[in-house]
Amino acid sequence: MAVDSNLSSPLGPPACEKDAKALRFIEEMTRNADTVQENLLAEILARNSNTEYLRRFNLGGATDRDTFKTKIPIITYEDLQPEIQRIADGDRSPILSAHPISEFLTSSGTSAGERKLMPTIREELDRRQLLYSLLMPVMNLYVPGLDKGKGLYFLFVKSETKTPGGLPARPVLTSYYKSEHFRSRPYDPYNVYTSPNEAILCPDSFQSMYTQMLCGLLDRLSVVRVGAVFASGLLRAIRFLQLHWSRFAHDIEFGCLDFEITDRSIRQCMSGIIKPDPALAEFIRQECKSEYWERIITRIWPNTKYIDVIVTGAMAQYIPTLEYYSGGLPMACTMYASSECYFGLNLNPMSKPSEVSYTIMPNMAYFEFIPLGGTKAVELVDVKIGKEYELVVTTYAGLCRYRVGDILRVTGFHNSAPQFHFVRRKNVLLSIDSDKTDESELQKAVENASRLLHEECGSRVAEYTSYADTSTIPGHYVLYWELLVRDGARQPSHETLTRCCLEMEESLNSVYRQSRVADNSVGPLEIRVVRNGTFEELMDYAISRGASINQYKVPRCVNFTPIVELLDSRVVSAHFSPALPHWTPERRRR
Repeated sequence: MAVDSNLSSPLGPPACEKDAKALRFIEEMTRNADTVQENLLAEILARNSNTEYLRRFNLGGATDRDTFKTKIPIITYEDLQPEIQRIADGDRSPILSAHPISEFLTSSGTSAGERKLMPTIREELDRRQLLYSLLMPVMNLYVPGLDKGKGLYFLFVKSETKTPGGLPARPVLTSYYKSEHFRSRPYDPYNVYTSPNEAILCPDSFQSMYTQMLCGLLDRLSVVRVGAVFASGLLRAIRFLQLHWSRFAHDIEFGCLDFEITDRSIRQCMSGIIKPDPALAEFIRQECKSEYWERIITRIWPNTKYIDVIVTGAMAQYIPTLEYYSGGLPMACTMYASSECYFGLNLNPMSKPSEVSYTIMPNMAYFEFIPLGGTKAVELVDVKIGKEYELVVTTYAGLCRYRVGDILRVTGFHNSAPQFHFVRRKNVLLSIDSDKTDESELQKAVENASRLLHEECGSRVAEYTSYADTSTIPGHYVLYWELLVRDGARQPSHETLTRCCLEMEESLNSVYRQSRVADNSVGPLEIRVVRNGTFEELMDYAISRGASINQYKVPRCVNFTPIVELLDSRVVSAHFSPALPHWTPERRRR
């Protein structure tokens, strides 16, 4: 389609008139970022002025930034938890928002071991959909021809529950996939998936993955982009293909669907898709039977132009493995979002993973930034290039000056809107997928396991550190333990140490346990016992590299290759969790 030259954008020539409109919107928002922010805050405060929360601070109807920042404190989830619990229990009075809370979005972050509940209102779906609608117009600037093919995306719904008051509590993407915005989305040639809705919406993760992979194989020559939400999710899909390629080949050869796929809507949907194709079945067998899986993505889906996954933050650990399977295809990180709020998008999606920066869209929420080491929050347009900040948001749904917990580094500006590199989650020690374990949680888990060890054989954990091992698929937590054995005749047995693994898993938060039990996105926890004196060697190594002997503390997590190699060279035994930890979708009452 020819595009009117008058519709061109400073970002580049749009692929179509619809894209031109989206790119103009990005330019308008980012050019007027401060005004947009000022007006948005005023709208939020005016709308929610009669809520219980805002009345508490005697704003007197004021909607200006100075009054807001003077009277409203910066808060954490724990500060807001009593109000959130009241809403969850069924209180429908305007506690946080003038508009009714429609559901809770469950965060991957936890409080007291349970997922945080983020309140949301129905119109937030429109706001999230707006950001989604900007992604492909930007991508089309860099990758032509995406309207000539399909996307093979591995998308899943996760377990959800209801609060005591009857409101749904579920992850933000589950909420979106189940919404009419997604299920009844209009046809867009730039956004066609190989996976049918029936497969994406199937709550059984095996049946969903199997069907999505099967559809991707059937339509392999139409695929122009391959993706998942996180890099770890795409690697799980590749591992799934490694484990089940013979079953896929059988289904494709005979035009049937595996007996384990029992979901009625999937079977009905697939009856109109799958047909016998012996040639494709033989191709799958030839490509997959070998142990050589380098470039498997481009071998099976030869028209793939890029990989669409998040590879920033903790996901950066998967980049080398993705490069191996994809043959070095570009990796696009398109947007930055969380359960609290959708924040912005990547205006240069083909940049190297280490250079990914997200432009904050000022129409999504009111944003403030606390400089690392500081206390006073600054405005969106007042951040400084090269500085790191903690993100604070105020949303239409009632979060006011809420600390998200993300640490961001300013890399530049697009017009007057800053661009940020995601540095890390605050206080997160270990992460494989959507799980996030902080130091206090890990310490508690080690203490519980050490107590079990002492009860069974009189030994204790003398020292420990941890490592997120992503060389396996799925990745898993590794704990290096140096033991204090009081009685040489009562050495800890293998069975005792495996029970210690399970005890640790039972002690970790609900997101970790869901990842193990329901999502299969994290493998069994492993304890590697190291010989006595290993942690002294670790200290000696750190001091040799300049650490102060007076200030040295054992790191509770390691990822520096020489240190991991040193620890592994001292391992005397390895033990894995023998079973799955306990997990149910229901939340524990506080």
